[in-house]
Order: sequence, then C-alpha cells, then structure tokens
Amino acid sequence: MENIIIQNQTLGQSTWVDYIQRSMLTTGQLGGLVKDGVTGLTSNPTIFEKAITTSADYDVALTEIPDDGRSATDVFETLAVEDIQGAADILRAVYDFTDGRDGYVSLEVPPSLAQSTKQTVAEARRLFGLLRRPNVMIKVPATYPGISAVRALIGEGINVNVTLIFSLAMYQKVINAYLSGLEDLVAAGKDPSRVASVASFFISRIDTAADAQLRAIGGDAANLTGKTAIANAQAAYALFQDESSGARFQALSAKGARPQRPLWASTSTKDPALSDTLYVDQLIGQDTVNTVPPATLEAILDHGTSADTLAGSGPSAKAHLDALASAGVDLDAITAMLLYDGLTAFSKSFDDLLTGIESKRAQLTKP
Repeated sequence: MENIIIQNQTLGQSTWVDYIQRSMLTTGQLGGLVKDGVTGLTSNPTIFEKAITTSADYDVALTEIPDDGRSATDVFETLAVEDIQGAADILRAVYDFTDGRDGYVSLEVPPSLAQSTKQTVAEARRLFGLLRRPNVMIKVPATYPGISAVRALIGEGINVNVTLIFSLAMYQKVINAYLSGLEDLVAAGKDPSRVASVASFFISRIDTAADAQLRAIGGDAANLTGKTAIANAQAAYALFQDESSGARFQALSAKGARPQRPLWASTSTKDPALSDTLYVDQLIGQDTVNTVPPATLEAILDHGTSADTLAGSGPSAKAHLDALASAGVDLDAITAMLLYDGLTAFSKSFDDLLTGIESKRAQLTKP
C-alpha cells in the first residue's frame, strides 16, 4: 500500500522536509526520503545553526577551509552552498520528472536584510547565481521591502520562497507581487514557465498565540482553541483559489506560468493536547506544499491520514475567524507580532550560528 505522502501527492499536495544536515546527504538519508515521496527541502538560519554547531558533520570541512582571514559569514556561506547544491543534486531527478513543479531546495537571505529591498534583491541574485542549480529557491521574508523584492526577483526569473507569511493581508500582497513579477518577466520577452515560487504560510505559532488569549478570556471563547491556525490557512487557500482562477493569472497561465503554491510551514504541533499530525491532516489540497520537520514526517508516515481536507473549507474558516474577532481576539495584531518575533528569532539564530562557527574553528584548529 502506498504511504500517506504518496497518497497525498495524488490529491495535489507535495511534502517537503524542513531540515538539512550534511549527513543527510552523505549517508543517503535524503535519497531515502525521496523514495518515500518527499519532493523538496527547506532550510532557515535556525536549522543551519543547529546542524553546524551541535553536530560533528562539519568538523572536517571547518578545518579544511583556509584560515586566511575570511569571516564567519564567508565560512557559513561555503558550507551552506555545498549543502544546498548537494541536496539540489539529489532532488534534481524529482525536478526533471515533474517538469519543474517540485524538487526544490530553499536557502534564505540573511535576516539582517529584511528591511531593505535593494539589499535583498542583490543578495538573492548573488546567491542564486552562486548556487548554479535550476531547482533552488531563495527565501525572502514577507516584510514590505521583502515583498517588493519578490516582484523584482520573479521578474528576473529567480525562484523565490516567500517566507514568514502569517496574515491574509500580507499574503494578498505576496500574491500581487508574484503576479506583477510574472507580468514583468513576460513583458521582457522571457519564458514564465521556468520560474517557480511558493508562499510559506506559517501555521502552528498562530494557535500558540491565539489560544493563550482565548484561555485568558475564558467562557465560550475557550471552545475556539486549537482551531485558529487551521482556519487562517483555510482562508488563505480560498484566497489562493480565487486568485488562481482569476483573469490576471489565467492570462499568465496561458503563456506557461505556474501558480505560486501555498506552502504550509511551522507545521509541528506545539500543544501536546493536539494531534501531532493536525497541521498536515487538516491542510491537504490541490496545489499545496507542506514542509515538515523530521519528527512530524515520521508521524505522518506512521499514522497520518489522507483526504482532501481543504476543499470547500472557506466558509467554515470565515465563521471561525468571525467568532474569534467577536471574542475580542485581534488576529491582525497577533500576526504582526509573529512576523516580528520570527524575524528576531532568525536573526538571533544567524548571529548564534556565526559565533558558533568562530568558536568551533578555534577549537578544531587549536594546536
């Protein structure tokens, strides 16, 4: 019998793994996941910080990089580029088989650039050229400057994973930036079928924040816990469907453009009272991606379910979001806070990563 991941593929959902570590590439682990049906990989500063500073996977590489005054940032880039290229090579068969729909590996621009469109575009362009693989995506955060960068990058034919999307309002801006970028690309006489993008909509953190407020309010509001993140994502999916069927995208689709698929991120369950596959089982639908950490991936393969749970979910999502507002919970304020917190956390992870690299290099090269 086909496993859950492969069953979900028949429903239009791709499963990517939200993790990278060099041993995944050298031991054949990533290749094994591909055989299980995994069709992509995402990374972020927190993932790289954990992989490089808490494992021995990179010790040899760290000693082989010349101690010629290069910065910790340069050392990290050397390691990250090798990992992303290696993962992209393993996933290249998926990319070719799906004609560019899947098989992508994502690398994020430094978090410090999140408030600069010009710097984000320049760095994304540089990284994409450095990686030299058609099946890589550059992750750009959904800040206002980042969203402007998305349009510019898509217009140049650079694959983009728009990350840290929490609110429907920002998601609408992300969609508009993607469509505008495609229109720019077509106007320049280029082929829109060779550029791809996903919109990474973050899930579980919304329940963590909303549920704390609902429990504090008490009464009937407590009955709304554990449902807001799913409802927010369902509303996002309804928006995606509306935009994908609209005249603007259809005109681009006729020229070969691909939809910018919603990607459900942060899908590990934080509340032990909830199912550990909740944010996968309830968000399965056509033209979606779910990127999951290894523990959640194991849980899906063990006891996940497969059904098109997103179809027709828009009305119930709206009802929940309306009830949330009536209970006195400001979801816009929550999503704004989560974007700020996400940027802050990634910035800290990146700083910790650089500090850890310096410390490890000093320790490994000690006479």
